[in-house]
Amino acid sequence: MPDSRVPRRRRFLVCEPRHFAVQYAINPWMHPDTEVDVDLAHEQWQRLIRAYEAHGHGVDIVEPVPGLPDMVFAANSAVVVDGRVFGSLFHAPERRPESTHYATWFKAAGYDVHRPASVCEGEGDLVWTGRYMLAGTGFRTTREAHREVQEYFGHPVISLTLVDPYFYHLDTALFVLDSGDDGHHGNIVYYPEAFSSGSREVLARLYPDAVLATRDDAMSFGLNSVSDGRHVFIAPRAEALATRLADRGYVPVPVDLSEFQKAGGGIKCCTQEIRS
Repeated sequence: MPDSRVPRRRRFLVCEPRHFAVQYAINPWMHPDTEVDVDLAHEQWQRLIRAYEAHGHGVDIVEPVPGLPDMVFAANSAVVVDGRVFGSLFHAPERRPESTHYATWFKAAGYDVHRPASVCEGEGDLVWTGRYMLAGTGFRTTREAHREVQEYFGHPVISLTLVDPYFYHLDTALFVLDSGDDGHHGNIVYYPEAFSSGSREVLARLYPDAVLATRDDAMSFGLNSVSDGRHVFIAPRAEALATRLADRGYVPVPVDLSEFQKAGGGIKCCTQEIRS
Protein backbone atom coordinates (compact mmCIF):
# COMPACT_ATOMS: atom_id res chain seq x y z
CA MET A 1 0.00 0.00 0.00
CA PRO A 2 1.21 3.59 -0.66
CA ASP A 3 1.20 4.40 3.06
CA SER A 4 4.00 1.86 3.56
CA ARG A 5 6.32 3.98 1.39
CA VAL A 6 8.01 6.77 3.32
CA PRO A 7 9.21 9.84 1.40
CA ARG A 8 12.55 11.40 2.29
CA ARG A 9 13.05 15.12 1.99
CA ARG A 10 15.51 15.99 -0.77
CA ARG A 11 17.44 19.08 -1.79
CA PHE A 12 17.58 19.76 -5.50
CA LEU A 13 19.66 22.12 -7.63
CA VAL A 14 18.07 23.34 -10.85
CA CYS A 15 18.71 25.95 -13.57
CA GLU A 16 16.06 28.13 -15.17
CA PRO A 17 15.63 27.42 -18.92
CA ARG A 18 15.89 31.08 -19.88
CA HIS A 19 18.30 30.30 -22.72
CA PHE A 20 17.13 26.78 -23.56
CA ALA A 21 17.22 25.89 -27.27
CA VAL A 22 18.28 23.08 -29.59
CA GLN A 23 21.30 24.60 -31.34
CA TYR A 24 23.41 21.50 -32.01
CA ALA A 25 23.03 17.72 -32.06
CA ILE A 26 24.89 15.58 -29.52
CA ASN A 27 22.34 12.77 -29.12
CA PRO A 28 19.70 11.15 -31.38
CA TRP A 29 16.89 13.23 -29.88
CA MET A 30 18.44 16.54 -30.95
CA HIS A 31 17.89 18.19 -34.33
CA PRO A 32 19.20 21.75 -34.73
CA ASP A 33 16.21 22.80 -36.85
CA THR A 34 13.82 21.94 -33.99
CA GLU A 35 11.85 24.92 -32.75
CA VAL A 36 11.53 25.19 -28.99
CA ASP A 37 8.59 26.98 -27.38
CA VAL A 38 10.60 28.88 -24.78
CA ASP A 39 7.54 30.11 -22.90
CA LEU A 40 6.12 26.60 -22.68
CA ALA A 41 9.49 25.21 -21.59
CA HIS A 42 9.66 27.76 -18.80
CA GLU A 43 6.09 26.99 -17.74
CA GLN A 44 6.80 23.24 -17.67
CA TRP A 45 9.98 23.79 -15.67
CA GLN A 46 8.11 25.92 -13.14
CA ARG A 47 5.55 23.15 -12.74
CA LEU A 48 8.36 20.75 -11.88
CA ILE A 49 9.70 23.14 -9.23
CA ARG A 50 6.21 23.60 -7.78
CA ALA A 51 5.74 19.82 -7.68
CA TYR A 52 8.98 19.36 -5.76
CA GLU A 53 8.13 22.11 -3.29
CA ALA A 54 4.56 20.85 -2.85
CA HIS A 55 6.01 17.50 -1.74
CA GLY A 56 8.35 19.08 0.78
CA HIS A 57 11.61 19.17 -1.15
CA GLY A 58 14.07 22.06 -1.11
CA VAL A 59 15.08 23.74 -4.37
CA ASP A 60 18.15 25.87 -5.11
CA ILE A 61 18.57 27.66 -8.44
CA VAL A 62 21.68 28.31 -10.51
CA GLU A 63 21.65 31.44 -12.66
CA PRO A 64 21.53 30.47 -16.37
CA VAL A 65 24.24 31.73 -18.71
CA PRO A 66 23.61 33.03 -22.26
CA GLY A 67 25.07 30.77 -24.93
CA LEU A 68 24.71 27.61 -22.82
CA PRO A 69 21.31 26.24 -23.91
CA ASP A 70 21.77 22.87 -22.15
CA MET A 71 22.67 24.36 -18.77
CA VAL A 72 19.08 23.64 -17.73
CA PHE A 73 20.11 19.98 -17.48
CA ALA A 74 21.56 20.41 -14.01
CA ALA A 75 21.99 16.69 -13.34
CA ASN A 76 24.97 16.56 -15.69
CA SER A 77 26.94 19.14 -13.71
CA ALA A 78 28.09 16.99 -10.78
CA VAL A 79 27.31 14.21 -8.35
CA VAL A 80 27.13 15.06 -4.65
CA VAL A 81 27.47 12.46 -1.90
CA ASP A 82 27.92 13.25 1.81
CA GLY A 83 28.50 16.90 1.00
CA ARG A 84 31.36 16.11 -1.39
CA VAL A 85 31.07 17.37 -4.95
CA PHE A 86 32.53 15.53 -7.93
CA GLY A 87 32.20 17.93 -10.85
CA SER A 88 31.89 17.37 -14.58
CA LEU A 89 33.99 17.35 -17.72
CA PHE A 90 31.60 17.17 -20.67
CA HIS A 91 32.19 15.06 -23.76
CA ALA A 92 30.80 17.72 -26.10
CA PRO A 93 32.86 20.93 -26.39
CA GLU A 94 29.61 22.93 -26.57
CA ARG A 95 28.77 21.98 -22.98
CA ARG A 96 32.17 22.19 -21.32
CA PRO A 97 31.78 25.78 -20.08
CA GLU A 98 28.79 24.66 -17.96
CA SER A 99 31.16 22.90 -15.55
CA THR A 100 32.79 26.13 -14.44
CA HIS A 101 29.50 27.90 -13.73
CA TYR A 102 28.17 25.04 -11.63
CA ALA A 103 31.50 24.70 -9.79
CA THR A 104 31.30 28.42 -9.01
CA TRP A 105 27.83 27.96 -7.50
CA PHE A 106 28.96 25.03 -5.34
CA LYS A 107 32.03 26.89 -4.11
CA ALA A 108 29.93 29.94 -3.22
CA ALA A 109 27.63 27.59 -1.28
CA GLY A 110 30.60 26.37 0.75
CA TYR A 111 31.51 23.15 -1.05
CA ASP A 112 34.86 21.97 -2.35
CA VAL A 113 34.61 20.75 -5.93
CA HIS A 114 36.70 18.00 -7.47
CA ARG A 115 37.24 18.64 -11.17
CA PRO A 116 37.61 15.30 -13.01
CA ALA A 117 40.55 14.53 -15.26
CA SER A 118 38.44 12.22 -17.45
CA VAL A 119 35.16 12.83 -19.29
CA CYS A 120 32.39 12.58 -16.72
CA GLU A 121 28.83 13.90 -16.96
CA GLY A 122 27.69 13.97 -13.35
CA GLU A 123 24.41 12.36 -12.38
CA GLY A 124 23.74 11.75 -16.04
CA ASP A 125 25.94 8.68 -15.70
CA LEU A 126 26.49 8.41 -11.94
CA VAL A 127 23.54 7.10 -9.95
CA TRP A 128 24.02 6.97 -6.18
CA THR A 129 22.09 4.12 -4.58
CA GLY A 130 22.94 4.84 -0.95
CA ARG A 131 25.39 1.91 -0.87
CA TYR A 132 27.40 2.22 -4.06
CA MET A 133 27.54 4.17 -7.29
CA LEU A 134 26.04 2.74 -10.46
CA ALA A 135 28.11 4.24 -13.27
CA GLY A 136 27.24 4.34 -16.95
CA THR A 137 29.68 4.31 -19.84
CA GLY A 138 29.56 3.70 -23.57
CA PHE A 139 28.61 7.11 -24.95
CA ARG A 140 29.72 9.87 -22.58
CA THR A 141 31.35 9.18 -19.20
CA THR A 142 34.53 7.08 -19.45
CA ARG A 143 35.62 4.07 -17.41
CA GLU A 144 38.61 6.10 -16.30
CA ALA A 145 36.16 8.51 -14.68
CA HIS A 146 34.52 5.58 -12.86
CA ARG A 147 37.86 4.78 -11.24
CA GLU A 148 38.33 8.44 -10.36
CA VAL A 149 34.88 8.55 -8.75
CA GLN A 150 35.67 5.50 -6.61
CA GLU A 151 38.96 6.98 -5.44
CA TYR A 152 37.30 10.30 -4.59
CA PHE A 153 34.26 9.03 -2.67
CA GLY A 154 35.66 5.75 -1.34
CA HIS A 155 32.44 3.97 -2.24
CA PRO A 156 32.25 0.99 -4.60
CA VAL A 157 31.54 1.91 -8.21
CA ILE A 158 29.76 -0.58 -10.46
CA SER A 159 30.37 0.04 -14.15
CA LEU A 160 27.47 -0.55 -16.53
CA THR A 161 27.78 -0.40 -20.32
CA LEU A 162 25.09 1.41 -22.32
CA VAL A 163 24.55 0.13 -25.87
CA ASP A 164 21.60 2.08 -27.32
CA PRO A 165 22.38 5.66 -28.43
CA TYR A 166 18.85 6.80 -27.53
CA PHE A 167 19.80 6.06 -23.93
CA TYR A 168 23.14 7.82 -23.99
CA HIS A 169 23.15 8.56 -20.24
CA LEU A 170 22.47 6.11 -17.43
CA ASP A 171 19.69 8.37 -16.12
CA THR A 172 17.69 7.80 -19.29
CA ALA A 173 17.68 4.03 -18.71
CA LEU A 174 17.61 3.62 -14.91
CA PHE A 175 16.54 5.40 -11.73
CA VAL A 176 16.54 4.65 -8.02
CA LEU A 177 13.19 4.06 -6.34
CA ASP A 178 14.53 3.55 -2.81
CA SER A 179 18.05 4.21 -1.58
CA GLY A 180 19.87 1.50 0.31
CA ASP A 181 21.41 3.75 2.97
CA ASP A 182 19.05 2.90 5.81
CA GLY A 183 19.78 -0.78 6.26
CA HIS A 184 17.83 -2.27 3.38
CA HIS A 185 18.95 -3.07 -0.14
CA GLY A 186 16.93 -0.47 -2.00
CA ASN A 187 15.41 -0.88 -5.44
CA ILE A 188 15.57 0.51 -8.96
CA VAL A 189 13.67 0.74 -12.25
CA TYR A 190 15.57 0.03 -15.47
CA TYR A 191 15.20 -0.82 -19.14
CA PRO A 192 17.29 -4.00 -19.67
CA GLU A 193 17.86 -3.62 -23.43
CA ALA A 194 19.69 -0.33 -22.90
CA PHE A 195 22.57 -2.32 -21.38
CA SER A 196 25.15 -4.84 -22.55
CA SER A 197 24.44 -8.49 -21.72
CA GLY A 198 26.98 -8.53 -18.88
CA SER A 199 25.58 -5.33 -17.38
CA ARG A 200 22.07 -6.81 -17.51
CA GLU A 201 23.32 -9.79 -15.54
CA VAL A 202 24.92 -7.51 -12.94
CA LEU A 203 21.69 -5.54 -12.48
CA ALA A 204 19.63 -8.72 -12.23
CA ARG A 205 21.92 -10.03 -9.47
CA LEU A 206 21.97 -6.75 -7.55
CA TYR A 207 18.25 -6.02 -7.93
CA PRO A 208 16.24 -9.23 -8.36
CA ASP A 209 13.03 -7.35 -7.46
CA ALA A 210 13.65 -4.38 -9.75
CA VAL A 211 10.84 -2.90 -11.81
CA LEU A 212 11.66 -3.70 -15.44
CA ALA A 213 10.71 -1.10 -18.01
CA THR A 214 9.78 -1.55 -21.67
CA ARG A 215 11.17 0.35 -24.62
CA ASP A 216 7.93 2.34 -24.74
CA ASP A 217 8.47 3.33 -21.09
CA ALA A 218 12.02 4.39 -21.85
CA MET A 219 11.21 6.26 -25.09
CA SER A 220 8.56 8.16 -23.12
CA PHE A 221 11.31 9.33 -20.72
CA GLY A 222 9.76 7.26 -17.96
CA LEU A 223 13.24 6.24 -16.79
CA ASN A 224 14.33 9.87 -16.45
CA SER A 225 12.34 10.09 -13.22
CA VAL A 226 12.99 11.23 -9.66
CA SER A 227 11.77 9.28 -6.64
CA ASP A 228 11.75 10.39 -3.00
CA GLY A 229 10.98 6.86 -1.81
CA ARG A 230 7.23 7.28 -2.14
CA HIS A 231 6.42 9.87 -4.80
CA VAL A 232 7.80 9.29 -8.29
CA PHE A 233 7.98 12.42 -10.46
CA ILE A 234 7.47 10.90 -13.90
CA ALA A 235 6.70 11.81 -17.51
CA PRO A 236 2.93 11.64 -18.17
CA ARG A 237 3.35 9.56 -21.34
CA ALA A 238 4.89 6.72 -19.31
CA GLU A 239 1.42 5.61 -18.23
CA ALA A 240 2.08 1.87 -18.19
CA LEU A 241 5.18 2.29 -16.03
CA ALA A 242 3.32 4.63 -13.68
CA THR A 243 0.63 1.97 -13.26
CA ARG A 244 3.20 -0.69 -12.40
CA LEU A 245 4.81 1.65 -9.86
CA ALA A 246 1.43 2.36 -8.28
CA ASP A 247 0.89 -1.39 -8.01
CA ARG A 248 4.15 -1.53 -6.02
CA GLY A 249 2.87 1.11 -3.59
CA TYR A 250 4.48 4.23 -5.08
CA VAL A 251 2.60 7.42 -5.90
CA PRO A 252 3.26 8.66 -9.45
CA VAL A 253 3.39 12.45 -9.82
CA PRO A 254 3.13 13.23 -13.56
CA VAL A 255 5.07 16.29 -14.71
CA ASP A 256 5.17 17.13 -18.41
CA LEU A 257 8.59 18.27 -19.67
CA SER A 258 7.90 17.52 -23.33
CA GLU A 259 9.76 20.61 -24.60
CA PHE A 260 12.95 19.38 -22.99
CA GLN A 261 12.61 15.98 -24.64
CA LYS A 262 13.47 17.76 -27.89
CA ALA A 263 17.01 17.94 -26.49
CA GLY A 264 16.93 14.44 -25.02
CA GLY A 265 16.18 15.55 -21.47
CA GLY A 266 13.48 15.15 -18.89
CA ILE A 267 12.72 15.40 -15.19
CA LYS A 268 15.93 13.89 -13.84
CA CYS A 269 18.10 15.68 -16.39
CA CYS A 270 16.79 18.96 -14.98
CA THR A 271 17.43 17.90 -11.38
CA GLN A 272 20.72 17.70 -9.49
CA GLU A 273 20.43 16.25 -5.98
CA ILE A 274 22.54 17.78 -3.22
CA ARG A 275 23.21 15.08 -0.63
CA SER A 276 24.77 16.90 2.32
